Amino acid sequence: MRYLKCSFPLVFAFPLLFVSIAQAADIPPPPSLAAKAYVLRDFNSNQIMAQHAEDERVEPASLTKLMTAYLAFKAIKNGHLQLAQTLPVSTKAWKTEGSRMFIEPNMPVTVDELLHGTIVQSGNDSSIALAEGVAGSEEVFAELMNKEAARLGMTHTHFVNSTGLPDTNHYTTAADLSLLASAMVHDFPAEYQRFYALKSYTYNKITQPNRNRLLWLDPYVDGMKTGHTESAGFCLISSAKRGDTRLISVVLGAPSDTVRVTESQKLLNYGFQFYESRLVYKRGQIVNKLKLWKGHDDMLEATVADDLYLTLPKGDYAKVKASITSKQPLIAPLSAGQEVGTIQFTLDGKVLEQRKLITAKAVEVAGIFGRMWDSTKLLFQ
Repeated sequence: MRYLKCSFPLVFAFPLLFVSIAQAADIPPPPSLAAKAYVLRDFNSNQIMAQHAEDERVEPASLTKLMTAYLAFKAIKNGHLQLAQTLPVSTKAWKTEGSRMFIEPNMPVTVDELLHGTIVQSGNDSSIALAEGVAGSEEVFAELMNKEAARLGMTHTHFVNSTGLPDTNHYTTAADLSLLASAMVHDFPAEYQRFYALKSYTYNKITQPNRNRLLWLDPYVDGMKTGHTESAGFCLISSAKRGDTRLISVVLGAPSDTVRVTESQKLLNYGFQFYESRLVYKRGQIVNKLKLWKGHDDMLEATVADDLYLTLPKGDYAKVKASITSKQPLIAPLSAGQEVGTIQFTLDGKVLEQRKLITAKAVEVAGIFGRMWDSTKLLFQ
């Protein structure tokens, strides 16, 4: 198999390669934050704009409940749970320590109410009740959490409970949490919008505010999750959207609630002020035409499997170069979605993104004389 490479000007009209963006010379470095670790990720491109100690093992505290809610949403999607379904409240859930939504064994509680309690009120009791409802026990649920973490690429994460209560074997990283937060918005957009932007929730005649104070301070922030224990410090995952750009910030180990809020705001403002995300090619949009042999046509149309975004320092798009590498010879027949090459984007010689090119549609074989003629030409290639 030979590979033919061509370069062409970049014309702008879910992502496979995660890269950190090289800092442009004319923008300031990311702000220095009072936190143990942090990550700022662009949701559309999955590119990283700022990070510190992103792979350092940390205690997730109640940020764990992002995975608890994610698996509950998945169970609902798969038909294993229903929002109106009533779940029992075990003694373990009722008596758990820490933050609560105040469920009781003698009071029926629905999956919908438990999700509100877990997401808005950060209830440990509701988290355990959800875990037991999904998997039968919190221990089995933790196994599901770890399987899901592995599927999402959270390679430095291990869960032992659904709440985030401290345990030496319960850990994650800022980078892994940014992947989980991105997956929540991508895989369950309607559920994210419905639950995570709520500023308060009332259950059992007790109203509790959402601990994510950025919901009040920044009109662009529409959710995510707080976490805190003495050993973990104050943690906050936030997501904000301005226009078509959504950013996800993860700030871990801040010294106070106020600091985790101000540092998260700094990180989000930095991303929106100095970077921009653009849609380069939509899913299914024709990227280029490649030489085809023994086919009904001489050229085949190549596209990308998912929307392709690039996130760059403002003003840098004019300097981006794109090049295509084509597998040759491409011989019909070819099925729709078959890999036929790659497209690569570079800035000042550094690779920003690389994506597979696939056939936009199935390619039919030519008639016998067309195949014979191309076979003859191939002998001299």
